[in-house]
Amino acid sequence: QVQLVESGGGLVQAGGSLSLSCAVSGRTSGVYSMGWFRQAPGKGRQFVAAISWSGTSSHYADSVKGRFTISRDNAKNTVHLQMNSLKPEDTAVYYCAGRKTPEWDAKIDLYYEYYYWGKGTLVTVSS
Repeated sequence: QVQLVESGGGLVQAGGSLSLSCAVSGRTSGVYSMGWFRQAPGKGRQFVAAISWSGTSSHYADSVKGRFTISRDNAKNTVHLQMNSLKPEDTAVYYCAGRKTPEWDAKIDLYYEYYYWGKGTLVTVSS
């Protein structure tokens, strides 16, 4: 059993910053690549960023590239998403997700490739 719990969401003005965290507990040895997805009201789940198990590889959606940074600390079983220069269009529920397979491949931005999911944390960016 694996549990993912997100934290750090909140209300911020446009141009501001927020840092999200995801705590992974349980059978953590079975979790490899980690990702962040988001879902705005009335929209589908959108890929934001992903990081490999080792932390040496990362991938970002074009919409957040240069503004968001994903990182992980395997010793503490945590994954972070630093979000800078936030825009109103970044408003969404942000979900942490984990893959069961060790591959780092072209599927890393597909939500159905992730097996473990947190319940999400709301980020609201005001204009």
